[in-house]
Amino acid sequence: MAERHAVVAGAGIGGLAAALALHRRGWRVTVCERAPEPPVTGAGIGLAPNALRALEAIGVDAAHAAGGAVPGAMGVRRPDGRWLTRAATADMAARYGIPPIAVPRPVLTAALAAALPPEALRYGTAVTGVDGTGSRATVRTAGGADLTADLVVAADGIHSPLRRAHFPAHPGLRYLGETAWRTIVDAPDLRIPAMSETWGRGERFGITPLADGRYYLYATARVPAGTRSPDPRAELRRRFGSWHDPVPALLDRVARLAPADVLQNDLYDLAAPLPRLHHGRTAWLGDAAHAMAPNLGQGGCQAIEDAVVLAHLLPAGNAGYGEGGRDPVPAALAAYTAARRARTDAVRVRARRVGRLGALRNPLAAAARDLAVRAVPDRLALRGMDDLFNGFRLPR
Repeated sequence: MAERHAVVAGAGIGGLAAALALHRRGWRVTVCERAPEPPVTGAGIGLAPNALRALEAIGVDAAHAAGGAVPGAMGVRRPDGRWLTRAATADMAARYGIPPIAVPRPVLTAALAAALPPEALRYGTAVTGVDGTGSRATVRTAGGADLTADLVVAADGIHSPLRRAHFPAHPGLRYLGETAWRTIVDAPDLRIPAMSETWGRGERFGITPLADGRYYLYATARVPAGTRSPDPRAELRRRFGSWHDPVPALLDRVARLAPADVLQNDLYDLAAPLPRLHHGRTAWLGDAAHAMAPNLGQGGCQAIEDAVVLAHLLPAGNAGYGEGGRDPVPAALAAYTAARRARTDAVRVRARRVGRLGALRNPLAAAARDLAVRAVPDRLALRGMDDLFNGFRLPR
């Protein structure tokens, strides 16, 4: 039969991973991205063992392709610098078979895009709608010709227009009560070995070592939605300048950046799970399917899992029809929902709960939280990540 065609809406990490996984199963893919060009700046992303295993399943060595850095340890601290919990990366590698890595998002997306045929990528092309639940789907794009596809992958982000169009009764997004700042700085002289997140009262500050002496920094604060300061660099200094070393030194590097290099986004997650992750010939993945708080570092990791499982369940690009001439794609999409919906929603709920814990403002509640976290032995805290880091499976 003719080669099957998939249209992917969105060239983020999840969309590109899905396109690559399908391409390697013999599908012709077209990736439509509303942005006019690939990103050259942006934040970082941590790739946990589950995401690295998913990428390996489609032949991607993320550490080699994107130059990931392996931190010496990971943990949570107080503003005075005291560790509440900490795990050595060597212990994580021993337990999970592979250590986590951190990479700049633009580097990872560029590596995934480079593995696709150049003609598969269409920047400046927004998907505006999808019609049809029969044997083919018609994909409408802004200012361009319609595309016909056997499959549509909705990887169009947290504000997914395709999700809103096909699930109009869904409550949509919920504001989590926090805003977040993210940036990357050069600071090779600081030689910070550990990935850390520091919990204050209603504020958090995260440090993630990247390759080549760079650091991905993020910070959060509980504020009303839409709150903005004239200069995000000064706002970060005001909030976190008195915290433990090396936070002040890193903020010195932030001050050298242009204000536009410090990204700020209010934090939202999906208010409730979608009733299913597919409709007709469209499958949703990543933030479009299950937007979650960033507190477990699993948003991008779950998007990668989605992409790999989806491609695994679909027929090969040149496979024929099944018994009785039935197209196997609809059944594969139902199997995708069955394989992914419960896991991703459990992670979404857990991330929200961890975020509430880290964002406590009441001094007594925050002190009780810190005591409770410190009371858990590090080995037990690491064991608590088993369902996340060991949870990736390809359905049979």
